[in-house]
Amino acid sequence: MIKIITIRLIALVIFLIFSSSIAWAEYKEPPEVCPQERKTAKAPSHYLKKTNPLRATPRNIKKGKVLSQIKAKPMACKHCHGMLGNGQGSMASSMKIKPRNFTCKQTMESISDGQLFWIIKKGSKGSTMPAYSYLSDKKIWQLILYIRSLSKRDA
Repeated sequence: MIKIITIRLIALVIFLIFSSSIAWAEYKEPPEVCPQERKTAKAPSHYLKKTNPLRATPRNIKKGKVLSQIKAKPMACKHCHGMLGNGQGSMASSMKIKPRNFTCKQTMESISDGQLFWIIKKGSKGSTMPAYSYLSDKKIWQLILYIRSLSKRDA
């Protein structure tokens, strides 16, 4: 009796793995938009003058990645911007204004460090981007280094 239950359980597990892998293989993410059109408010001039004081060392970029993927609160950036930074996070489909695609080189070259700093620190009115005002300036700069690294990858 136990052998039959074990065999049926194994067969069920194999079936579930096989059927989910077929569904996964057929899944296609929506295409990434590059460049994205945005009407984001312009940061005050004292923010726009800011440049990242940190070097793009592997350590600083990794610290920014950890913030993006895990530590940022009220929620990690990945939920909206995606694990790859392409704006296709798990919550993105329900948003009227889609999250920024950080992998788009054209888009990212047009945004200054100071503008990114201001948006992260203060949020973006008219969108679902919250303020991360509790983050230290150093953590925001590390996050910006990580974000910028996403548009430098080979496609």
